[in-house]
Amino acid sequence: MTPEPLLAALSASAVPVLPVVVVEDAAGAVPLARALVAGGLPVMEVTLRTPAALDAIRAVAAEVPECLVGAGTVRSARGVADAVGAGARFLVSPGCTGGLLDAMEASGVPCLPGVSTASEALALLERGVREMKFFPAQAAGGAAYLSALAGPLPEARFCPTGGVTAGSAREYLSLPNVGCVGGTWVAPPAALAARDWTRVESLARAAAGLCAGVRRGGAGSAQV
Repeated sequence: MTPEPLLAALSASAVPVLPVVVVEDAAGAVPLARALVAGGLPVMEVTLRTPAALDAIRAVAAEVPECLVGAGTVRSARGVADAVGAGARFLVSPGCTGGLLDAMEASGVPCLPGVSTASEALALLERGVREMKFFPAQAAGGAAYLSALAGPLPEARFCPTGGVTAGSAREYLSLPNVGCVGGTWVAPPAALAARDWTRVESLARAAAGLCAGVRRGGAGSAQV
């Protein structure tokens, strides 16, 4: 069964921000997930950049089922298997190769393969992939670049990640080809290290409120 597209699901749920988190200690993953849920962002992307990442995914999947937990920085077929085995419900990659895309699609869970150019986006569209991660968003051209892609590639939808901040998120979210933005500012390393879940909840609530007043136009777009 084909999984529901991730960006479409987040847009339908009015979730404008995908929190991107780097977990150094798996013991903090569950309270982090609960803080995000309490703040109105019931989703988190745990990057596979630390030894604790898979244990963090496993813990959240088991103890916070109301949080949609996924794996980021997926770079290989082995990474796909490990993440799905730990309970990841979606996969995000910084870039994409044919072999990696094959593995992600075979996993049966939604995926956001990464692109940073029009040619890379076209290659994914040829494979039938319409939802993509745009990375590194700010360094690769920012909102102006994605706005330029909306004309020739109207069927593509993006989650820009990499340098996106609370201040720049609204500009991205106003674009017709952006389904949500990914950001680390919702769960900053200092807050995670201090176990400051109150701060995380507050940041999540502010991020969830980015939906207010942002409207999208164009084919295949959604109001958030």
